[in-house]
Amino acid sequence: MKHVLEINEIIEAVHTRAGILHQISDAETLIKLALKQPEVSQTSNGNLAVTTGAITGRAANDKFIVKDGLTADTVWWQNTGAMSGDHFDVLLADMLAHLEGKPMFRQQLQAGADRSSAYCVEVLSSSAWHALFIQNMLISPVHGACSTEVCILHLPEFKALPARHGTNSKTCIALDFSRNIVLICGTAYAGEIKKSVFSLFNYHAPGRGILPMHCAANVSNNGDTALFFGLSGTGKTTLSATPDRALIGDDEHGWSRDGVFNLEGGCYAKTIGLTPETEPEIYQAAQHPNAILENVVLVPETQTPDYADGRITENTRVSYPLAAIPNRVLSSRADTPKHVVLLTADAFGVLPPISRLTLSQAVYYFLSGYTAKIAGTEAGITEPCATFSACFGAPFMARSPSVYGALLEQRLIESGAQCWLVNTGWTGGPYGVGHRMPLTSTRRMLSAALSGALDTTIFRKDEIFGLTTPTEIPGVDPQILRPEKTWADRAAYKKQAHKLLQLFAKNFVSLAIPKDTFLAVTENRLMG
Repeated sequence: MKHVLEINEIIEAVHTRAGILHQISDAETLIKLALKQPEVSQTSNGNLAVTTGAITGRAANDKFIVKDGLTADTVWWQNTGAMSGDHFDVLLADMLAHLEGKPMFRQQLQAGADRSSAYCVEVLSSSAWHALFIQNMLISPVHGACSTEVCILHLPEFKALPARHGTNSKTCIALDFSRNIVLICGTAYAGEIKKSVFSLFNYHAPGRGILPMHCAANVSNNGDTALFFGLSGTGKTTLSATPDRALIGDDEHGWSRDGVFNLEGGCYAKTIGLTPETEPEIYQAAQHPNAILENVVLVPETQTPDYADGRITENTRVSYPLAAIPNRVLSSRADTPKHVVLLTADAFGVLPPISRLTLSQAVYYFLSGYTAKIAGTEAGITEPCATFSACFGAPFMARSPSVYGALLEQRLIESGAQCWLVNTGWTGGPYGVGHRMPLTSTRRMLSAALSGALDTTIFRKDEIFGLTTPTEIPGVDPQILRPEKTWADRAAYKKQAHKLLQLFAKNFVSLAIPKDTFLAVTENRLMG
């Protein structure tokens, strides 16, 4: 069918219909306008504190991709809902009609620190605080406004009609990859805006020979780059923000033959349990003048954040620009990685806290994406539960996992990067019995791995998972390095470990990856 509107026509329609179209880059002005919104208040430090209503995490079942000639045979349809072009255009027309006479906020930004691979993104939102949020999260174009390649229409107050728009509920995140248009409605959770940009990048990047990655990245003083893959709650932001390594970014990156670049210009960190002792960099960044606290409870008497209070959600967040991190890579780019870390929060409590991976194991665990969903990161999740999310970011992976797995293998072979599997989850038993891995121990293990201190360490092979683990690390309790020794009941440990191994195998079969797709698949016995 012929599409009704293209990007430039949408922008013109918004300009014509909106009561006023604010094009504001000044954060102070956006803050003043945001404070007029009923869901926005201010902390004692002057930061915006916002609530998002009933939806406090990603609405995974309400995301759709338009199925057309471009996407019909290239999208991983088992992983996302399909929307017809007709439904998309009806939704777009209704959203445009809805904003008649209402104020709108326009942000012209860049996604991608590598200009040759970047997208110029236009975000049109009815909410001032969301305009500031995306200004925090993306990059201000170095050479001024650029020609728009992606358009996001964001109306959190608009409610989709399932019968009319082909949605599952009043909430909808709809992406048209042919036109690079995104429609977001029925949810005020700000993460949907940034993740829609990431989803677009994940679809288009492989065609340019770029591996899109749901990961954090940092660089040592010696220039050694490290990547930290992991789902929300596994420690990407926490473990990548350290005083001895400069931060590139905490969530979304691309890896080309030229090196690594950040897709974003800010961070969106979890704050539940945040303290200045355990996460000093993030705690300080949360006080940056442009920082936005999302669903964080404020103490009524003082208007100070209570980061321990999860009564609204465990998925409390803070958005802040990278400028809030003193020790950062100013260009948001770095050389080819020397280390790749796969983070998992093992709710079964049986995976070793750190393991050195072979090429085939690295691709296997990357494709598996095992972790525990942490309470609040998605609607309906109230406590940790075991899950597999391909490539450590399945909700944002528009193509088959095999596409990203093959690109990762290619990059690992070219770079010679060492891969590690790090369990930030439970030890001493499963969730409910054991306890979370001590952050101080995880930091010491990672420091030893990234510095090369483990190069001369003796390793042992785990008899159940076949993982190679160090026998000792200075400053780390040796028992933690062998999870079976932290369990009171060794038989129960083995039973849980074999159960998890079977879940891995079952999950990998469900991915339906052809055995001859790439080298690692054919070599790894775990893959069958």
